[in-house]
Amino acid sequence: MAARKVVPGTGVGLAVGEIEEMTDASTRAFSSRGDAPLVLPKRPFDFGRWFAATGWRHIVGVVMVVFSLFPIVFVVSSSLNPNGTLTGSNALFSKIGFDSYVRILSDPQVPFSTWFANTMIIAGTTAVCTVFLGALAAYSFSRMRFTGRRFGLISIVVVQMFPQLLAVVAIFLLMSTIGDLFPAIGLNTHLGLIMVYLGGALGVNTYLMYGFFNTVPSSIDEAAKIDGAGHARIFFTIILRLVAPILAVVALLSFIASVNEFVVASVLLIDTEKQTLAVGLTKLVSNPRYADWSAFSAGAVMSALPVVALFLFLQKYIVGGLTAGAVK
Repeated sequence: MAARKVVPGTGVGLAVGEIEEMTDASTRAFSSRGDAPLVLPKRPFDFGRWFAATGWRHIVGVVMVVFSLFPIVFVVSSSLNPNGTLTGSNALFSKIGFDSYVRILSDPQVPFSTWFANTMIIAGTTAVCTVFLGALAAYSFSRMRFTGRRFGLISIVVVQMFPQLLAVVAIFLLMSTIGDLFPAIGLNTHLGLIMVYLGGALGVNTYLMYGFFNTVPSSIDEAAKIDGAGHARIFFTIILRLVAPILAVVALLSFIASVNEFVVASVLLIDTEKQTLAVGLTKLVSNPRYADWSAFSAGAVMSALPVVALFLFLQKYIVGGLTAGAVK
């Protein structure tokens, strides 16, 4: 049996041979001039090992980025095409000019600035109201216990199964009837369109925020109640600050959906001066013989700028807001 020796300071007994091997390894790792470590030679690069470990992820990421950016590059190339058609856009950036941007901004028959302002007002108001009302509903479902709570949550999920397109006729008849009684929120009004957007977005956004609200410990509410705070004070001073990521995500999704929505806006908004960008820009290409695809692309590029700016501003909240309530 090999002789064993207790290592000082550890109380662990090791064989003499093991101690000698450890000493030799330590001696090789450090130079004789002190405790400065020796610079060990780097392992040769193995492409197969790198590709199996992380390389394939980089390739997949590059392919997805190229696939995602190609439509954007094509639209930008089309907007810079002075011919006003898509034929020459197959060769990307073969011709570059800003005639389409000047044309869409200066043409009196194309009130682009009015459409842009209408879209920003409708989308911004819808986003703010959706966040506020959805947060109130989500807090109620998450923190309060009342009759019909479970039925309400199930109803929210079931209603989202039906596409909004099925309700276009009903929405038109309903807004027409409401307009006879209250013209300010009837057909051809921005307020009426905002109310329709709110009704369609509150369900899914409430359920999304409900999952995030459940991740906030209820002990925070209980501690505030001990100090004498009511539900309103807890909600506005404590909960809203803790759930800022999901509020940012809901605001962004609601804003994007309102900017891109076409069907309901085209049905409810009749006058040209009250239409949104999605409806107004479609008129530029509605007639195949006189379609101005270059101006349409220029308008699409300019209408996307606010969405990109808002996305960049809220990007630090997006990942946390989408994933925190996913397991609830």
